[in-house]
Amino acid sequence: VQLVESGGGLVQAGGSLKLSCDASERTFSIYTMGWFRRAPGKEQEFVAAVAWTGGNTLYADSVKGRFTISRDNAKHTVYLQMNSLKPEDTAVYYCAADTGYSLTYYALEYDYWGQGTQVTVSS
Repeated sequence: VQLVESGGGLVQAGGSLKLSCDASERTFSIYTMGWFRRAPGKEQEFVAAVAWTGGNTLYADSVKGRFTISRDNAKHTVYLQMNSLKPEDTAVYYCAADTGYSLTYYALEYDYWGQGTQVTVSS
């Protein structure tokens, strides 16, 4: 499975961005999909995940209420709508696919990863 992220960029604090992750396979529709991020000098951090049905989601406390994960299985795409962005949200954001059926924040559970897209939030 190939995953390609897009939608990153530079935005001022308080602004919004919407990330997209396009998957190469139709089997995408049965995978749990997640977003992770890595800020400079910090470890990788879980952001959000969505089950294959799209009905169940999981969020890190740091983004809850500001970020929304969603998916369109017909388009093989998962989204991350990011609102009320803060400078501490600056990071490279990665899309990941878990071929299991669990909704998880453990990075080791995810089998496929994209190359990442840079998000920079200026103060």
